[in-house]
Amino acid sequence: MAVATALAAWIAAAPRRYTYRFVFAPGTIGSLCWLHANEPALGRIRAGLVLGLLGDPAGLTYKTSRDGDAYTDAVAGYVLSRADPERSKLVPFTPYGYDERQFCSPGFNLPVGRLTRSANGTYPEYHTSADDLGFVRPEQLESSLDACRSFVEVLEDDARYLNRSPKGEPRLGKRGLYGAVGGHSPAEREYAMLWLLNQSDGTQSLLDVARRSGLDFGVLREAASALQAAGLLADVPDRAPGGEQRAASARFTEARKATP
Repeated sequence: MAVATALAAWIAAAPRRYTYRFVFAPGTIGSLCWLHANEPALGRIRAGLVLGLLGDPAGLTYKTSRDGDAYTDAVAGYVLSRADPERSKLVPFTPYGYDERQFCSPGFNLPVGRLTRSANGTYPEYHTSADDLGFVRPEQLESSLDACRSFVEVLEDDARYLNRSPKGEPRLGKRGLYGAVGGHSPAEREYAMLWLLNQSDGTQSLLDVARRSGLDFGVLREAASALQAAGLLADVPDRAPGGEQRAASARFTEARKATP
């Protein structure tokens, strides 16, 4: 709750591309009541996280959505690979745990995963008097908050582009692009531009390119801005990640309602 509260304050402090909803409610019954009350609007959800157990000494753990290939899963997998590559881990969905099992029940099948450090029931202090403020460490809470901020930053800045000069590799020097992206080494900047020009066929997002190339998302984002300013990249109209999932879930819900 401490991490979620700090994250909500950080999100509210600046204009955002998307809207965000924070649900503070009792486990299980709280999420079920929220889902029932908001069912007509659930198709608008692009990504979601259940947050818990974020202050203990373990590495970050992300539990995937029910389908395992939601946009949320891709963003979280990338963020964890950069935030704590040695200790973080991804685990598959199981119908046991916290409120993710409600959000991911088949009648909703939302693109929601779960972010924790230790998983429930996997450490001796769990549900004992030893799970106290001495066990919860401020530096771990701060690191968890940083990961959540990174998750939001990828959501906010991810985009698809179309290379406007796709037949061969355009000259970057004459367009003043060498050294045009600040804060990173020239080789990294140029490499990011080459990756973007090669992958920007309208189907690949910045996140896709980051995952494939191993480059930092922020470097690619700045390189994309420079390429756009030079007229080499064009925006592709936004497509809602996970739209196919939500459509399938809606069909399931309608079929369920029609069943006697």
